[in-house]
Amino acid sequence: MNIHAQVIGLQASVAEKVLGQADTIAHIVLALLANGHVLLESLPGLAKTRTVKALATHLDAQMRRIQFTPDLLPSDVTGGEILQQSSEGNSIKFQPGPLFGNVILADEINRAPAKVQAALLEAMEERQITVAGRSYPMPGLFMVLATQNPIEQEGTYPLPEAQMDRFLMKLQLDYPQPEDEAQVLRLVRGEDQAAGSAAPEPTRLAQEVIFAARQEVARVHVSPAIDRYLIDLINASRHPEAYDADLRRWIRIGASPRGGISLDRVARAHAWLNEQDFVSPDNVRAIVHPVLRHRLQLSYDAISDGVGADQVIDRLLDKVAIAT
Repeated sequence: MNIHAQVIGLQASVAEKVLGQADTIAHIVLALLANGHVLLESLPGLAKTRTVKALATHLDAQMRRIQFTPDLLPSDVTGGEILQQSSEGNSIKFQPGPLFGNVILADEINRAPAKVQAALLEAMEERQITVAGRSYPMPGLFMVLATQNPIEQEGTYPLPEAQMDRFLMKLQLDYPQPEDEAQVLRLVRGEDQAAGSAAPEPTRLAQEVIFAARQEVARVHVSPAIDRYLIDLINASRHPEAYDADLRRWIRIGASPRGGISLDRVARAHAWLNEQDFVSPDNVRAIVHPVLRHRLQLSYDAISDGVGADQVIDRLLDKVAIAT
């Protein structure tokens, strides 16, 4: 079985455990291929945590769950130096925290104060943390999947813009369709009936397959015209007055250069997953919403008009011409 087929198999295996969220699963696999992190936002009970657990179950990877709470400390996430006593004397040793895993579920990340959220910044971008002047690298496969509830405001802390920008994509989960929800009931009922019995060991995809897939994604061809299209989309978010009067009213701050880099990476992963050896405008348009929706800061006019980030991105796509 080739690398592409194995990755498609991973996606299918997760979809068997999480019904009605096919788009979410596909985007998480894209983030895995693009070596990025994901912010999952939805109302309670829409399978955010289950999706992350299903992914970790079918990967040869170590999952770590961090439950973010208001009393959490940065060292509770990253680890810290501790005093160890032995027959040879006392010594200071670094004790890794739960962040040192492969698939990190940062559950309800917006319940922790900014100081704790900031503990993730270096790990998410530089793939290392620094404690007492010494750097400790993260594992080769390192992916943060953070969840947050958009409707609970009391006792929550909005994520800083710098941290939001470090997420490759922001995914918004919605209610499943009635037919999917009926299958969910049958799935959970079957799991309840099988509780306590010996379950077959799930098939796990080796980390080497993911690394090999990332190398193939890196070789996907991107033409100068696609580069121009990506840059034009990013620049349109920064200078909306040059494109449309409504865009000028709606956008307060546009996407950063990291947004353009993320568009390029995810578009290449999308092309590879669809068995293309080049990126087309359709690949860019297919992934632009989850990549940019959390990077745009909207104005009060947009809020008063009832316009969300996805609607602003739709207008950007309408106004920015595809380069030829």
